[in-house]
Amino acid sequence: MNPACYDWRALVADLNALLRLKTTVIGMKLFAKKADMEAIENIRRPKTIHTTDQVVSMASRLGWTVGITAEDLVGNQCRAVIGLAAQDAEWKSGRNYVGLWHATPQDAQARQQALSVVPYGTYQAMAVSPLASGRLDPPHICLMYATPGQMIIFINGLQWKDYRRFDWSVVGETACADSWGRALKTGEPSLSLPCFAERRYGGVPDEEMLMALPPQYLPVAIEGMKALAKNGLRYPIAPYGIQNDVRAGMAASYAGK
Repeated sequence: MNPACYDWRALVADLNALLRLKTTVIGMKLFAKKADMEAIENIRRPKTIHTTDQVVSMASRLGWTVGITAEDLVGNQCRAVIGLAAQDAEWKSGRNYVGLWHATPQDAQARQQALSVVPYGTYQAMAVSPLASGRLDPPHICLMYATPGQMIIFINGLQWKDYRRFDWSVVGETACADSWGRALKTGEPSLSLPCFAERRYGGVPDEEMLMALPPQYLPVAIEGMKALAKNGLRYPIAPYGIQNDVRAGMAASYAGK
């Protein structure tokens, strides 16, 4: 089904029912023209300078619909990941990180080169919004914050049919390149461990991870999670007890029908 035909409220309701999420599921969309972003219903525009982490959290923590251009972001690191600034030689050098995040210029440069970023030159603006609002219809990607327990059930749902192994990256600092940067660039589900900046400026709690993925994967994961739930494989995962005889539980969860 074309994502533009999705019932966004129903998808979010299913995710919340299956995973008991604490944070709003949001969408992110890039725009070739600033005017198209500004035409979104009830769009908010920043009055001060922010990180992309803050802007994402305005949608996921506060439920706002927010649009930005490069001028609204604090520096080229945030801009470049979403394709709003050039990934030029100066940016690739990572010189500002030497002695701060990395020991040598070679280390800093290697980190920059490891980042997944949206190519520069196509987009002028970006917007985030609660997915259920339908204002970014459809978004390029969806973002879901969840605990590791919630996240593994979601991933199990993705793997219910047409199984595939997922291999994800950990670049360290600038982990947004592991999540929205990678998902926007590759069109693939992308899991990340939110970094220092996301937690300090975006307010991401210690216990949360971030999944970024194109919207067409949501119905796949939901179908899979519903099937798993019928087999008793659901969230929350009830502890069985570390001293109990494990055979009865294992027979139900692993022996099949």
